[in-house]
Amino acid sequence: MEMVEKQSKNGVVTGHFLENESYCMVRPAGREDWLLVYTLDGQGFFRTAAGEKLCKAGELVLLRKRVPHTYGTVKGDTWNFLWVHFNRLPELSLLPDEEVLLCPLPSSELQRRVIRIFRSLLHDSRAQGGFWEELCDNQLSALILLMAGQLADKLDYRVSQVMRILSAQMQEPLSINELAARVGLSASRLSHLFKSETGRSIVDTLNNMRLEQAVLLMLQAGRTAGEAAFDVGFQSYNHFAALFRRRYGCGPAEYKRKAESTSIPET
Repeated sequence: MEMVEKQSKNGVVTGHFLENESYCMVRPAGREDWLLVYTLDGQGFFRTAAGEKLCKAGELVLLRKRVPHTYGTVKGDTWNFLWVHFNRLPELSLLPDEEVLLCPLPSSELQRRVIRIFRSLLHDSRAQGGFWEELCDNQLSALILLMAGQLADKLDYRVSQVMRILSAQMQEPLSINELAARVGLSASRLSHLFKSETGRSIVDTLNNMRLEQAVLLMLQAGRTAGEAAFDVGFQSYNHFAALFRRRYGCGPAEYKRKAESTSIPET
């Protein structure tokens, strides 16, 4: 069993486990961070109120924060897996809203790419060289984007195109009419299609991405709440603050104070 217990500003903690059938983690209250797992060999399971999912070699699994869960090695098997715990990432808004998200990686090249990224995470967490925290965050963002890209192939191609536009241009003023014109649909048709495919509206998806990015700017770049709000594309600070409070349960300044005074427990 191998483990890295160094933590970046974004709460990134990563490692590599090889566990027998006795391995089992039970968290009735969930955790205050997300967990991404890639299985190299064997099988693991993830169990939540929504049911149980098995993961095997070549599959990524994302467990949402604050979801009560149990996970471990399938009985009679071993589980060889890479893992990373992490906090806020804007790219998470590109993924379906599920407690446990399973993403098979069908091509060997894509699997090798994911393994290389995880190995880089492990290396940078150990070495703590120049800009190691930023490197970890960028590598983790790459994993989420690869996962989003793979899952987007299952979406209507026009919804996938809109998701890519939102990710690339979240700081810019975007209207549903403009997005609809770019994918060749009416605004009402695009809105209905997007909601039916993703479970969220376009506006909610864009706002969530902007909020996640604002949190990163406040905690990692030292931006004030007002600066972060305008950096990510909000035109009104009051609107930003209201959405922030609805999403996180407190105002931006209070959130920043709590985040800076609270450390994430290790796996």
